[in-house]
Amino acid sequence: MTLLVVLLAAGVAELVVPARSQVVPPSAPVAVPGPTTPEPEGLLRRGRWWWALLAGAGAAAFVGGPLALPAGLVTGTVVLVVAQRIEPAVVRARREEVRRDLPHVVTLLAAALRSGAAPADAVDLVCRSLPGAAAERLVPVAARLRLGGDPVAIWTALGGDPELAPLGRTLARAQRTGAPIVGAVERLGEELARRGRAEVEDRARAIGVRAAVPLGLCLLPSFLVLGIVPLAVSLATTITG
Repeated sequence: MTLLVVLLAAGVAELVVPARSQVVPPSAPVAVPGPTTPEPEGLLRRGRWWWALLAGAGAAAFVGGPLALPAGLVTGTVVLVVAQRIEPAVVRARREEVRRDLPHVVTLLAAALRSGAAPADAVDLVCRSLPGAAAERLVPVAARLRLGGDPVAIWTALGGDPELAPLGRTLARAQRTGAPIVGAVERLGEELARRGRAEVEDRARAIGVRAAVPLGLCLLPSFLVLGIVPLAVSLATTITG
C-alpha cells in the first residue's frame, strides 16, 4: 500500500509539474520551425509510463501471491501500448482540419502561381487568406523560401507531413524535373477535388446502408399490425368457423 501511494504521488507530480525541457525562458531566441511542428500530447499519452506503472502496481496488489508480478507486467504493458496509440482529440481535430483545407489551399496556391506570384509569395498569400491549421504548417515553408533555401529540399521536407504530403511531393517533383509548377499544382487540385467528391459519395452511401436497419425496425411494428395481425385473425376466424 505504501508503494502504491508513493507511485501515485510521483505520477501526479509528473503530470502536473511541467518538464524543464518544456519551459522556454522569455528571453530565449525562438527558432524558425520546420515544415511541421510537433503536435501537443494529451494527458494520457504524456504520462503513459506513469499510468502503466500505476496500473501494473495496482494489478499486482489486487492479484497478490505468485501471480502478482506477471499480472502487473501484463497490465502495465497493455496500458502503455493503449496510451501510446490513443490520439489526443486536439491532434485529431487539427489533422482533420488540415485534410479538409488541403483542396482549398492547393486551388488558391495554383491561382496565385498562375497570376505570376513567386512560390514564396504565393504560399504567404495562401496562409493569409486561409488561416488555420494548414496555414500554420505552411508559414515556415514561406519563410524558408524567402531566406533562399533549396526549393527541392523544402518541398521534400513538406512531403513528410502526413496531411500536406501530396502538395510537398508534387512541388518537389516539379522542381526536380523542371516541369511547370502551375500545371502540377492545378492537376493536384483537380485530383483532390475528385477525391473529395468520391469521399462524400461514399459517406452518403454508407449512411444509407446504416440507416436501413433502424428504418426497418421502425416499420416492423406497423407491418405486423397492419399486415400480419389481420391475416392471422382472418385465418383463425375461418378455421374456427
